Amino acid sequence: MLTSVVAGFSLSIALIVAIGAQNAFVLRQGLRREHVVPVVLTCALSDALLIGVGIAGVGSIVAGRPVLLTAIRWGGAAFLLGYAALAARRALRPAALAPADRPPARLGPTLLACLAFTYLNPHVYLDTVLLLGGIAQQHPHRWLFGVGAAGASVLWFAALGAGAYRLAPLLARRRVWQVLDGVIAVVMVAVALALVLG
Repeated sequence: MLTSVVAGFSLSIALIVAIGAQNAFVLRQGLRREHVVPVVLTCALSDALLIGVGIAGVGSIVAGRPVLLTAIRWGGAAFLLGYAALAARRALRPAALAPADRPPARLGPTLLACLAFTYLNPHVYLDTVLLLGGIAQQHPHRWLFGVGAAGASVLWFAALGAGAYRLAPLLARRRVWQVLDGVIAVVMVAVALALVLG
């Protein structure tokens, strides 16, 4: 039983640590100290839900519908490119990057953006529903495998949000925001291109 939990945790953490759109968003929210706990909970619960869906066998149904996968891929790429443009614009206008100069974002739009980064990204489905869900089927305790995988997600997002929060003193430096937004823009474009080309 413990072997399944450890296997799920290990595979999940290896997949989730790669910097992508969702991680970049959580990092930005943590650095801005805005709605970190709701964002972390939304990401972790979404991963747990998608992992559970994959373990329940829905992954094979989604994989058999190429039209659905294509629609998700192009919609996700368009969303990511739009967000990349916004991040690039912020990076090019460092005068607007100091947190004190900007009103705090409202919770509703922040959570909607978080959900979009989660559910409009086909890589999330590939990693959670298809890959983790498929591998879980090979374990004698597949739901314990899922518990381990979901636990890795909770741990990672909490560490990312809290770790960024501890970097708050750097927020006084506008150059940090400029570099961060520049990196986020590049990551979003790279993920979008990978979706379109791959």
